[in-house]
Amino acid sequence: MERDPFPLDLIRTQTAWTDTYAALASAGTGSTTALRRRLLRLSVQLWWHPYWDTPTVGPADRVALREHVRTGHGGEARAA
Repeated sequence: MERDPFPLDLIRTQTAWTDTYAALASAGTGSTTALRRRLLRLSVQLWWHPYWDTPTVGPADRVALREHVRTGHGGEARAA
């Protein structure tokens, strides 16, 4: 089994961010305050995650994380 290139907690946070963003986008005109607050909190967690302080990690890795989750490679994080 191939190991994910990102820490599992980072994948889970990105997955939660993606799911929350999708819920917010489809929420319509109802109250979206809770979703917006959750999205903001998850954004902060993603931005300041200690993984990004790793010397070999660069800006392109943030895009790679989003792609990793978007293409379903973070699927085990959704099930957890």
